[in-house]
Amino acid sequence: MVSEGISDGAQVLAVGSDAEHAGPLSNWVENRAATEDGAGAVETVSSASEALEALDRRAVDCVVTAQHLPNGTGLELIELLRERDPDLPVVLVARDGDEALASEAIAAGVSEYVPADRPDAALEATLERAIERGRDRRQCRASARQFGAVFDDPEAYAWVLDLDGHLRRANETALEAIDASERDVRGESFAESPWWEYAEAGPTTLRRAIDRAANGTVVDREIRLGGGDASGEVPRTLEVTFRPIRDESGTVVSLLAQASDVTERVELERELRESEELHRVTLNNMTDTVLITNDAGEFTYVCPNVHFIFGYDDDEIHEMGSIEELLGPDLFDREDLEDEGVLTNIECTATDRAGREHTLLVNVREVSIQDGTLLYSCRDVTKRKRREVALTALHRTTRELLYAETEREIADIVVGDATEILDCEGSGVYLFDTDENVLRPAAASPGLNRLNGPLSQRRATGDSISGRVFVEGESRFFADVSDADALADPTTDVRSAGFVPLGDHGVLLVGASETDAFDDVDREVTDLLGATAEAALDRVERERTLRERDRELKRQNQQLTRLNQVNEIIREIDAALVRAETREEIERAVCERLTSADRFSFAWIGTTDPAGEHLEPTTLGGTGRGQEYLDSVSLSLADATEPAARTAADREVTVVSNVVDRLRDEPWRSEALSREYQSVAGVPLAYDEFTYGVLTVYADRPDAFDEVTRTVLAELGETIASAIAAAERKQALLTDSRTRLEFDVRDDGFVFSRLARRADCALSFDGGVRLHEDGAAVFATVDGASPTAVADAAADLVAVDDARVISDDRSDGDGTEANGTDGDETASNGSSNASGTVLLELSPPFLALQLADHGVVLRSVEATPEGSRVVVDVPRTVDARGSIDIVSNAFSDVDLHAKRTVERTSARDLRSELLERLTDRQLEVVQVAYYGGYFKSPRERSGEAVAETLGISAAAFYRHVRTVQRKLFTILFEEIGVPANIEGSVE
Repeated sequence: MVSEGISDGAQVLAVGSDAEHAGPLSNWVENRAATEDGAGAVETVSSASEALEALDRRAVDCVVTAQHLPNGTGLELIELLRERDPDLPVVLVARDGDEALASEAIAAGVSEYVPADRPDAALEATLERAIERGRDRRQCRASARQFGAVFDDPEAYAWVLDLDGHLRRANETALEAIDASERDVRGESFAESPWWEYAEAGPTTLRRAIDRAANGTVVDREIRLGGGDASGEVPRTLEVTFRPIRDESGTVVSLLAQASDVTERVELERELRESEELHRVTLNNMTDTVLITNDAGEFTYVCPNVHFIFGYDDDEIHEMGSIEELLGPDLFDREDLEDEGVLTNIECTATDRAGREHTLLVNVREVSIQDGTLLYSCRDVTKRKRREVALTALHRTTRELLYAETEREIADIVVGDATEILDCEGSGVYLFDTDENVLRPAAASPGLNRLNGPLSQRRATGDSISGRVFVEGESRFFADVSDADALADPTTDVRSAGFVPLGDHGVLLVGASETDAFDDVDREVTDLLGATAEAALDRVERERTLRERDRELKRQNQQLTRLNQVNEIIREIDAALVRAETREEIERAVCERLTSADRFSFAWIGTTDPAGEHLEPTTLGGTGRGQEYLDSVSLSLADATEPAARTAADREVTVVSNVVDRLRDEPWRSEALSREYQSVAGVPLAYDEFTYGVLTVYADRPDAFDEVTRTVLAELGETIASAIAAAERKQALLTDSRTRLEFDVRDDGFVFSRLARRADCALSFDGGVRLHEDGAAVFATVDGASPTAVADAAADLVAVDDARVISDDRSDGDGTEANGTDGDETASNGSSNASGTVLLELSPPFLALQLADHGVVLRSVEATPEGSRVVVDVPRTVDARGSIDIVSNAFSDVDLHAKRTVERTSARDLRSELLERLTDRQLEVVQVAYYGGYFKSPRERSGEAVAETLGISAAAFYRHVRTVQRKLFTILFEEIGVPANIEGSVE
């Protein structure tokens, strides 16, 4: 008997089973072939060559060979079979075997060895084992090949992991991705490996997946790699699968991890979700309504947005039962639909839930969607239909306006057609009167007169709706005009109202007795009607302008008259400036002259605040509404749109010829227009690059400031600034209190700094400057170098015309000497370590002269190779902040070091009085004598030597000295009243 296992589909090749050679095997074959289940499962051949031919024809599960075969042995056959297939099971049946034969058989590669004298059951069990082992071996090899094919897939990453997540192997594809070898990554934690360096939450996700797979679960995870910024790569998505690998007992011994790039699939899924969301949102929000019915007209689908047109929700539409209840019967011919497949733009009317009629365009097509066969798409064209009708009427009105010749005629046409175009009860037009600054009624329909009564004129201000719309330039519609805060006539019966600006020409008014009578279409058509009327008014205005060219000569005569008036104003202002002694008198006189005799409506002068951010008015002239206007506008220099602020910001003449131009662009224009200021001119008050404020003039007519007037006003601004500067200089001489400013100068171009650096010494001078025709002369004290070296260094400077040594190696007895400059300072040229004095002839411009033009006094300069210290005095009447700007602009690198207030001893101090009485030549002589050591004891230089230096005779020198001494003593003893027996120095 053959066991069930052997007969279970096994194919056996028996070699040498004939009676002569096979013996027991032949008996087994006969028994095996006699069984019904074994039919055809055994093929018998007699020799080795036949066995090889049989194996070429088909595959078998086992070969059973006898020990002795014709022309050979079973061992020889086994060796041949092993060369062909190492895994094919081979059983040797030994007829007279022993242990030596068994050893040879095992060495030849036999799978099983069985003696021929064993029972058939033993042979059957041997065959069973051989077949099963062969199957297992082939299955293992197939599994290994399959695993190898999967693991080495070039399209996917693959890794073999320990249960704790450490790497055992990685395929070539994965290794190439990180440019590494297997030895580089073996033993590393898979979750922390380079593949996941830029993964989003990669390590945590991977560790959790490894733990689950180690417990026997197949785990799939999507990992997103690369963020663009960190890795520089395009973001990708990998699908990672962890599979447990089990041994024969079913125990998980390792993990297989595979990753494939699913970026495209993920992106497609995302796009699909977005597309689905887009379609859902589109269906819910589009204004077209989609309906599907069956052949009987019963609804099978109702779009969720059905309420947009009909006002019903989808459940209420379903309750209607059929499409005829919604769109009416006989909407289309079914035969036409069958012929065409789709019918488009079928126009019909439908009533919504509120009872309003809608004009619809319906498309019908045959479909097969679930139970539906007809698809209806409905588009509401009610507004478009109304718009078409209105535009047709508007086109007719436009043709009529082409032939209108006056503003009044245009107003009549617009009012006459507006009620038909807009289907409203009344309409009217206001036209702007530029002379009176008011909106005057030009035309009104009977319906508007019935609802409102005759229209009244309105000022172009925010006091009325029409005035506000005109100023702001934006249309306004009211569902109920009685709620408007600027309603001028509360008794009106007009409820719904629309106001449309007609550019700079006026305002169009439409009204109805019902509330909320104007929808979007009405507002759109009203705006179009207003724009058409504005274009017609522009045309009429242009034509009127062309006609006005014929009157150009008259205008020129008027300009000449105006110029004469301006010249008269300038003459009066010049006379007033000559008489004025203070800045306040100057500013008041200017503003009064400009606004007297109705010349200009308003004039004012302002200066910037200490922070330089705003313009502050100081003097006003003209109508009493000027202060009200200044309080209502912004004078900030940051957003300088008002002419005065703009002039203060850029220090240029600013002229606005017509305030109405760009009326809505700048808020100050409407404020000016509401006070009847229609043109403006702003003029900077500047002299020698120093600004004393801004003069701004307002006129009650457009184009009041032509080119000639602008030029005259610009020159007037400079004249006013010069007069203010002169007044402040005069006040500077009389004032006792002043601000002393000390500056640290690091400007390499400053003449004293360059001399100190070249001669490597300290230079100083006490502020005494002698002016002459070609420049200025100063006496500079030298410390730390010879005066000759300083004079030589000065010869190379362009700023120095001449340098002469006045004294050299000068030293007095006690080492100090008062210079008498202000009674409170010690002259640096009297110090014991002074090296001498030089006279410097400086080319213009010189700092002392620039400061003096603005009332500022240069007190002293001290220069060293490292830098210079400049000290100036600013009288109380002069703007200290402006003086700081003057000094700062004079140097490239300067810092304010100190600021303090000082008081002079007397307004008529000794030095000031003496300098006023001395001639320039007398002052030069005594200065050279003083600095040359003539007055020292013992005398360092004789009078003849000093005279030779000055280029005069000795007699002339002594005469000048005695004259100066006499004037000094006259002031000292007779006018100041110092006692004759005074002791000490005079201050």
